[in-house]
Amino acid sequence: MSLIATPQTLHFSQPLRLRSGAELPAYDLVYETYGQLNADKSNAVLICHALNASHHVAGVYLDDSGAPKPRSEGWWDNMIGPGKPVDTTRYFVIGVNNLGSCFGSTGPTHINPTTGQAWGADFPVVTVEDWVNAQARLLDALGITQLAAVMGGSLGGMQTLSWTLQYPERVRHAVVIASAPNLTAENIAFNEVARRAIVTDPDFHGGHYLRENTLPRRGLRIARMIGHITYLSDDVMNEKFGRQLRSLANATTEDTDPGVRTDYRYSTQEVEFQIESYLRHQGDKFSDYFDANTYLLITRALDYFDPAREHGGQLSAALARATASFLLVSFTTDWRFSPARSREIVKALLDNRRDVSYAEIDAPHGHDAFLLDDPRYLGVVRSYFERIAAEVTA
Repeated sequence: MSLIATPQTLHFSQPLRLRSGAELPAYDLVYETYGQLNADKSNAVLICHALNASHHVAGVYLDDSGAPKPRSEGWWDNMIGPGKPVDTTRYFVIGVNNLGSCFGSTGPTHINPTTGQAWGADFPVVTVEDWVNAQARLLDALGITQLAAVMGGSLGGMQTLSWTLQYPERVRHAVVIASAPNLTAENIAFNEVARRAIVTDPDFHGGHYLRENTLPRRGLRIARMIGHITYLSDDVMNEKFGRQLRSLANATTEDTDPGVRTDYRYSTQEVEFQIESYLRHQGDKFSDYFDANTYLLITRALDYFDPAREHGGQLSAALARATASFLLVSFTTDWRFSPARSREIVKALLDNRRDVSYAEIDAPHGHDAFLLDDPRYLGVVRSYFERIAAEVTA
């Protein structure tokens, strides 16, 4: 039986000072909770989301008749729920939608109280550290002073790491999955190409496309296609799609190899290969639900994150503030957040004599592996949370 998810909204009237120096005068955070908070509030687990995810971490939504909505499962529903690795019969799990997002929390599509129009490109720059500060305020409102664990994958893992540095006394355990202490130059380059696709779309209008009653769909499609390529491994792409043509109806075996078009004419619109069809489908779907300014904001937050910068580039010095116990998980074919990046964090924590567990999973799925049902991966997380459960008051 799936959890029933119910979004909630909390309004904050106290201004939030951002690292950029800007200030949000007031804002809303959308969140969901699963399970029950115990009497001494020692069983709370915060889940931090990645780029295109949200507060809807687990469970399903109900339609007006009370039946589960099709395909409404939370993005980490295989990980969180009754009897799952993060067991909601033991833990009170919280998912928060970050500021700047397009899934309910205050962001570029919301009204700027100063102008009476959508924030658009005027929404202030947000960082991982800003998100953590906003999440901490939400926990304050819920009366939770310390978390049993903070957990996240990819960009969510960066937030988890930042939690242990910004609020070390509030985190007992940190679970960092498929993440890194900062982005490589290659990763920043991929983000910049995706951003350029968006801002050069004729429908972008300097980020104020909502005022023009339009959306930069073409740019968003290309940005998503670029991102999706980096989330998959070469092995998975070859296994799923290979060099397979979408249709061989126009192909001939006369004097040519099977599957080679003899009537080939270059077209910018024609989709020949299965992988092309797949990427275009992903791009089309993404452009229907994601906001372009949100994409720009979140990828910049990824680029900016670097806790070692203020310590002369020394990650060990940066992580000296952390007091939590850690579990780190990486995946062998994840070339966007490679195992070597997780090992950097492990080494820096060991340099500080911190309690660290590390699992490197031999999985073929690339970066997306942290969302999938690999039994070894789920087993590692389950075992770690069983260890945490021994510390939690029933």
